[in-house]
Parts: sequence; structure tokens; C-alpha cells
Amino acid sequence: MERREFLKKSAALGVGAGLLFLPKSLRGLSRLADAASYPDLVAVRGGTPETMFDRGIKSIGGMDRFVKRGQKVLLKPNMSWDSTPDGAANTSPGLVAAVVKHCLDAGAAKVVVMDHSIEFWKNSLQNSGVHAAATSAGAIYAPAESEGYYQNVAVNGLRLKEAMIHEAVLECDVLISIPVLKHHGGAGVSIAAKNLMGCVWNRRTYHSDGLQSCVADFLMARKPDLSIVDADKVITKNGPRGGSPSDIVEMNSLLISRDIVAIDTAASMMLGHKPGEIEHIRLAAEAGFGRMDLSKLNIERIKI
Repeated sequence: MERREFLKKSAALGVGAGLLFLPKSLRGLSRLADAASYPDLVAVRGGTPETMFDRGIKSIGGMDRFVKRGQKVLLKPNMSWDSTPDGAANTSPGLVAAVVKHCLDAGAAKVVVMDHSIEFWKNSLQNSGVHAAATSAGAIYAPAESEGYYQNVAVNGLRLKEAMIHEAVLECDVLISIPVLKHHGGAGVSIAAKNLMGCVWNRRTYHSDGLQSCVADFLMARKPDLSIVDADKVITKNGPRGGSPSDIVEMNSLLISRDIVAIDTAASMMLGHKPGEIEHIRLAAEAGFGRMDLSKLNIERIKI
């Protein structure tokens, strides 16, 4: 995409080219963490997704802050769509590989990657590029195409009372959500919380029982220990798969936070939404899963 076209689309979305996601009213709130603490959220712009992650994870304290030696780590990227990386429907393969390497360097005993594909799983795994990148970096792929890999778990949420959750989610010590930021026709946006829908077998239950509430309710069963949002190439309409190259904007950004509400709030603002406008993010905040008020967060912005 030409720079002029990118700036035009960014302006239409309320995204300043040098600002990442913060509107004018919040610019003064970004600050570096002091020596005694780490940022609540790190936003990086410029470079490749893997380069941005390298810089961002260092700023938030390093992967060994989240992954301890001997632990089992599950990475949940988007790899549900039979689409190549340029289509922006799936997480960047390079980013997933970088996260695998950082987890192993932190001493993880095992790094597993999984996603319950929406389109035919073999094609999605191959064409997304995520499977090859993750396994080449040292991860183990957990099959997810059969109901036998899932166990029924009581959730007792507002709408989601139980869910068939993948065994890898139930067995892991550390869960990391690595979504690609994109528009979603039903949920409004697909980011870190919505990404976890790929951990369950009963997707149709979400739609019949109330998608927005079920997305938030799942956090009662398992909340990620860390979320990493790939906002390099972003589908801004006709999501979650996208319809044409014109649906995609190159934002060349990445967000990292252990607060799933904060990171989803910030990422949704990149698509022009106001805090609280996306129902499942608001419900997750009301349930105490994180903070939606970015003015109370320690946010570090990095430009490469």
C-alpha cells in the first residue's frame, strides 16, 4: 500500500501515523516505566513483527517474567483461515516463531501451538504459514480438528455455562494469546479475547447463546498470562477473513500486555472504536478481568 493511501485510511480510522493508537486526549499519558516497575502495556511501531516483538518483550520485562524454567507453554495464534500471510486473516508466521524462541530461551520445557480452524484445517495450517514457522522454531503442534481433543468444562458465565475446551489449554502452565487485529462482523473486533474462541470445540454455542457475552465468559475458565497483538497488516472491514486487498491497512504495529482488557481496548481504538464500545471488552472489564481506562495505565510507546 502506498504511504499516501495508508495515511488517508489511517485518518479515516482515527489512527495517527506516528501515534499508534492513542487519541490526542491521551497522548500525555504515555510514559516510560520507572526502575521499580514495568509498563502495563507496550506499543511498538516500525520494523517487522518479529523485530517489534523483540523490542516490546524486552521493555515489558522479558519472556522469563512470564515463562519459568520447566513450564509448559501454549501459544494460541490465529491460524484458522485458508489464507496466505498477505491476506492478514492469520497471525504473522514470523511473529509466532519469535514468540516460540523467546519461550524456549526462557526455559520452557515445551511450547505448544494450536487453533481450532474454521476453514479446512490442513489448508489453513499450510497456507497460513504459522504451522511451519512455529514447528521450525521448536514448537509442537497440537491437533484440534477432532472433538476427542476437547474436554467439557464448567464455566458458569453469564451466558456460557460450559465449554468443550482443548486439552492443551487445560494442561498448560502458561497461555499466550497471539491474535492478529482485525474487524469482525459479529463481535465488532477480533483481538486477544475473541482469539480464545479457537480454544473451544463448540463454536456454534457462542453464536446461539450470545457471542459477545460468551467471549467474555470464557475468561472465567482460562485467562491468558500474556497477550501479543499483531497489528502489522490489519483487516479493517469484511472481517474476520477479509474480502479483498482493499480491506487491509498496513499499521506496522504490535501491542503487548498481560492485561487482556487493556490490550483489547487499545487495539480496538486502532480500528476507530471508543473504550466500552465493544460489548465483550466492556463485559470483561466489568467482570474484573482487566482495565479499560487507559488513562490509569503505564503505557510505553516505542518507535523503531
